[in-house]
Amino acid sequence: MNRPEILRWLREGRPSDLKTLWSRADAARRKNVGDAVHLRGLVEISNHCVRSCAYCGINRAHRGITRYRMTAHEVLACARQAVGLGYGTVVLQAGEDPGLRRAAVADLVRRIKKDTGLAVTLSLGERDDGDLVAWKQAGADRYLLRFETSNPDLYARIHPSLPGRPSDRFALLRRLRALGYEVGSGVMIGIPGQTYESLADDIETFARLDLDMIGVGPYLPHPATPLGRGGLPLLPAREQVPNTELMTYKVVALARLVAPESNIPATTALATLNRTHGRELGLSRGANVVMPNLTPPRYRVLYEIYPGKACVQETATQCGFCLKERIHRLGRHVGAGPGSRRRSASALPA
Repeated sequence: MNRPEILRWLREGRPSDLKTLWSRADAARRKNVGDAVHLRGLVEISNHCVRSCAYCGINRAHRGITRYRMTAHEVLACARQAVGLGYGTVVLQAGEDPGLRRAAVADLVRRIKKDTGLAVTLSLGERDDGDLVAWKQAGADRYLLRFETSNPDLYARIHPSLPGRPSDRFALLRRLRALGYEVGSGVMIGIPGQTYESLADDIETFARLDLDMIGVGPYLPHPATPLGRGGLPLLPAREQVPNTELMTYKVVALARLVAPESNIPATTALATLNRTHGRELGLSRGANVVMPNLTPPRYRVLYEIYPGKACVQETATQCGFCLKERIHRLGRHVGAGPGSRRRSASALPA
């Protein structure tokens, strides 16, 4: 798919024409990753964060939330629950929390692998090389680090760097690949100041990075943040990408077409915008992964990166059964095992 075609689809608004995009994406999904929907059990292990990201409700400047850090015993209990619910992967997610020490995370990964046999995905932000090496050696399989936007000026406006630590997420993604992780990344859609040209750059970047997983979701700022209070102006309508449900489906579909073998989730953010059918529409327009939440409800309500997040009050069991029913109603089936990216022979590195 060339750039003019990507831009055309991003700007397309006619439902009759968009049916063609949905059909192409669904056909590419079926051909390259099949009808299985893989379940990744999400555990939000800490809401501490040293970053001051201008949209995120757990950023360090937000004083109005109670901070927590789950114990190893609690995280292991969630991982065992994932096994009981038939999931193949557990995802350990947190703010960028130095309190999650290298040795402690490595030990946790080893214990999960030994006790459950699950694939372990880490989403712990920008960490030192020594941390990434140790966690891979401990058995971590995947690492998720969204680059959010490929526009460096826009990125700098919403992601202030730490003093003395300039942020280079693309370098980190390359390093993660070199260490042997399966690598996931993605973007926000509709950031104030994000143009259609910039979003097309993002979509082309998915293919260039050869990502194993691509996660995209709408820009949903927390109201207690600078961007939630209107800290960045929107562009004129003809240039500004909207942070809508429809635009998110377009990017999911285009991600599938430019990176046909990647795992692509129908995200919680989509379910937040459309609680009735958001995940189902994502799955029918290119996605093949969902991430049911295993976080204990008493912590889940505190991991409020944006307001009104779907499924906050459900137990892990309720969330799992609900998603399985939704998948079956689509005529799809729940995938078995870890659901690693399937690379065709032509896609394997020489």
